[in-house]
Amino acid sequence: MSSQAEYFHEKYGMTKTHSAVVDAIQTVAPCKALDLGCGQGRNALYLSLKGFDVTASDYNPGGMGTVEAIAQEEGLKIRTQVYDMNEAAIDENYDFMVATVVFMFLQANRVPEIIANMQAQTNPGGYNLIVSAMHTADHPCHMPFSFTFKENELREYYQGWELLTYQEEVGAMHARDAQGNPIQLKFVTMLAKKPA
Repeated sequence: MSSQAEYFHEKYGMTKTHSAVVDAIQTVAPCKALDLGCGQGRNALYLSLKGFDVTASDYNPGGMGTVEAIAQEEGLKIRTQVYDMNEAAIDENYDFMVATVVFMFLQANRVPEIIANMQAQTNPGGYNLIVSAMHTADHPCHMPFSFTFKENELREYYQGWELLTYQEEVGAMHARDAQGNPIQLKFVTMLAKKPA
C-alpha cells in the first residue's frame, strides 16, 4: 500500500484525500472532527484511519451510504448525518471542522451565517479548515458556482483567530475541461485556530 492518503482512492476508486487535510493533521492532533459536505467520505475516512473521532455530514443521503459501507468494511467508526450546510445549524461542538471544496455549492447569502455557526461550534483551541474556489480580478472564476470567495474575504471572517495556513493561489480541480485538462481555478486554503 502506498501512503494512507491514497489508500481509499486506490482500494475504492474515490477521489484522493484532499492535500490540505493531509497537511493539516501535521498540526491538528486526533480529536473530535466534523467533515462538512463529505461527499463519498474521502476526508472523513482518512481522518478516522488517523485516529480522529469523525462525524461525516452531507446533504446527499446517497453519499452517507457509501461512507457507512466503507467504514464498516474497514472497521472504522464514523458517525454520519444528512445535513445541509445552508441551514447553518451545527448544534454540537467540535475540535476540528473540515470543509474542502464545498462552499462553492452553497447559497451565497447564507455564507456569513454558515461561517459564524462553524466558528461558534468550534471548541476553544480548535481548528477550521476551509478550501474553496475564488473569483478575483486577476483570476476570474469561469465555473457556474453559486459562491466564490473574493480576495482576502475568508481572512476577514477569521479575524481574531490564528491563521496557521492562509494561501490564495491557482490550483487544479479534479474535474477536466473539454480537452481533458484539469480545470484551473484560484483557491483559498485556510487552517485557522480558535483562541483558547
